[in-house]
Amino acid sequence: MERLIPEQTSPELAGTAFVHLDGILYASFSTPDFASAASLAARVGEVAEELNHHPELRLGWGSISFELTSHDADGVTRRDLELAGRIQELADEAGATGDTQVPARYDIAIDTVDADGIRGFWKAVLDYDEVDDDGEIELVDPRGKGPRFWFQHMEPPRTQRNRIHVDVYVPTSDAPDRVQAALDAGGTLLTDEYAPGWWVLADAEGNEACVCTSDL
Repeated sequence: MERLIPEQTSPELAGTAFVHLDGILYASFSTPDFASAASLAARVGEVAEELNHHPELRLGWGSISFELTSHDADGVTRRDLELAGRIQELADEAGATGDTQVPARYDIAIDTVDADGIRGFWKAVLDYDEVDDDGEIELVDPRGKGPRFWFQHMEPPRTQRNRIHVDVYVPTSDAPDRVQAALDAGGTLLTDEYAPGWWVLADAEGNEACVCTSDL
């Protein structure tokens, strides 16, 4: 099935608890207690079996969250939108409240002239695994907890700036507010040349961070 980008999914997700980021639809709901959350999980399970499309879910006391993606398409498809709609209907029927916390992904970028020469050190010290992302070797936490590390080639070395910076991925619709919040907190906008793909910011001492969006 066709892989969809956020601009295609946002009209149908409007009014729901679901947010599209990085090839996944995210939603979290609050319920009165654990039993209510478990009951909602069971009802979603029945729908998932009916559609033959299954979400990842996390269940807690008075909370339940969902992640929807189509692994065979490496992103969001119509199947995910259909399941998201059904989950939202079940959540409404159960009196569950959609949470407003914005999903995000965090990457650490290291400037280097020789990625192969330093990658092994970071892999060892972090106890991470190597993955191939479209020809670029990156490091990921096998436990699924820590940020991804990637290596940004620079030639020649840029000694006038820090060599490590943070990339923060947020939904496209939330990026301008995140940038403005950073500026209001004393940050500086270094460039918005690549917006809405990413904005480059710095704190008062010149430490850099990028607020990024994803087209998946």
